Amino acid sequence: MIKQILLIIACFATTVASAQLKTIRYQPDDSDFTNPERGFYIPSGTKSGKFVPLDLKQLQQYRKQPQKLGSASYSVNVSLLYRGYELDNFIDKPLSAEFLKNLQADFDAVRKAGLKMILRFAYTNSTHGGDCTDEYKICPPYGDAPREVTFNHIRQLKPLLKKNADVIAVLQEGFIGIWGENYFTDHWGDASTSELKIIPDSSWVHRNQLLKALLEAMPESRMVQVRTPQIKQRFVYGATATVNSAALNEKTILTKKDAARVGFHNDCFLASEDDYGTFYDYGNSSGKRDTANKRLRNYFEADSRYVAVGGETCDDAYSPQNDCAPYGIAEQEMASMHYSYLNAAYNNQVNNDWDSLGCMKSIKQKLGYRLVLNKTIAPASVSRGGQLALQIEFENIGFAAPYNPRPVQLVLRNKQSGKTFTLLFNTSVKKWYTGNIRLKQSFSLPKGITAGQYELLLNLPDGFASLQKDPFYSIRLANAGVWEPATGYNKLLHMLEVK
Repeated sequence: MIKQILLIIACFATTVASAQLKTIRYQPDDSDFTNPERGFYIPSGTKSGKFVPLDLKQLQQYRKQPQKLGSASYSVNVSLLYRGYELDNFIDKPLSAEFLKNLQADFDAVRKAGLKMILRFAYTNSTHGGDCTDEYKICPPYGDAPREVTFNHIRQLKPLLKKNADVIAVLQEGFIGIWGENYFTDHWGDASTSELKIIPDSSWVHRNQLLKALLEAMPESRMVQVRTPQIKQRFVYGATATVNSAALNEKTILTKKDAARVGFHNDCFLASEDDYGTFYDYGNSSGKRDTANKRLRNYFEADSRYVAVGGETCDDAYSPQNDCAPYGIAEQEMASMHYSYLNAAYNNQVNNDWDSLGCMKSIKQKLGYRLVLNKTIAPASVSRGGQLALQIEFENIGFAAPYNPRPVQLVLRNKQSGKTFTLLFNTSVKKWYTGNIRLKQSFSLPKGITAGQYELLLNLPDGFASLQKDPFYSIRLANAGVWEPATGYNKLLHMLEVK
């Protein structure tokens, strides 16, 4: 009899506890809107010898309304600005105080506008022909700086890069060769068909030293992108690494921290079978240069799950492969290689095809992350001093996880006073890969919280304290009726009673 009574009491308690839980479901929003550190970017550049500063009013327009560039048939919402600095008058000398001052002013303007930069430094963006045998008819001398000059420039830039890392979404390796694309170079091993035809071991060592210097010039929270997957392989495994070298996985991220901070920028996305040499073996002192398209693509696909990936198209010659499905594989390639951003202005022949063939809307939505709430399970009430058990289920329908860290906050906002209390989820947005995601955590209510009605909100602000109060830098969820543009909060549409 006693056991039966206890069983009835236990069942009653379970029923009451279940009745106190509320399940909130959400409607998805398929509109195109701006989110930080992802999407199509606006390209911009200047020569150091004739410095043209960024214009704050123009940057603010980029952030506030959709942009249509050049011959584009489409417009884009923008949170990213590519900024290239051509150090044309510093090839043989240190950077000047004036240039560093101008660079700081650009960072300040980007911050005020609510944007972030994809950043690259190079020494020349010009080519010339001649009697060389290069297949592209680009001949030496190319015009980049000697190694010792480059390393000194990185030392000079380091304080500014660390100071302004909050508005640097990602740094591209740059510096080496024309356009900073690490190929046509006078000082770092020229693999072009007119010169060495390989990159020798000594040059791979020097390139690895430069990449290491750039990683050290940035906070650990920021990545450096390289132009080809082989550059990363030989940074991680050394100058003799083969194209069969292993990609990152969640285990090696913890042990190879530098490797986990090296991403990719493909500046000839779907331009040819091997993206104009992106997926190519450039050899070393003991091995000839050779194609390795399939193996390096497989490496890129696996490794890119964990790092920042972006770039641009550069030629429409690889059509229909670079078109929308069912004619081409553009979206399939972006998904398998985890693209977070692309150039809004180049190549518009390719991008316009995506628009006319019907996949541009999907690409604009899915570049990088796109987080869609499915449901929240929360209690109707909690006593002060008690535990708030919460479960939030959502899906990332984008091509990639967020590549920079940021806190995930549960905000309790008093309905009467507006006072907020913030609790922190134990999660990493960098592991919010494409697919289903569940946050399940029990929180102790904050000390000092008073009885009353509290709205529950989800906040995903920037990882840097300098930007955490600016809603332009907070992630917006792709759901109807949840976004608060004034605060950057996402409403969970639930009112919690604190007793």
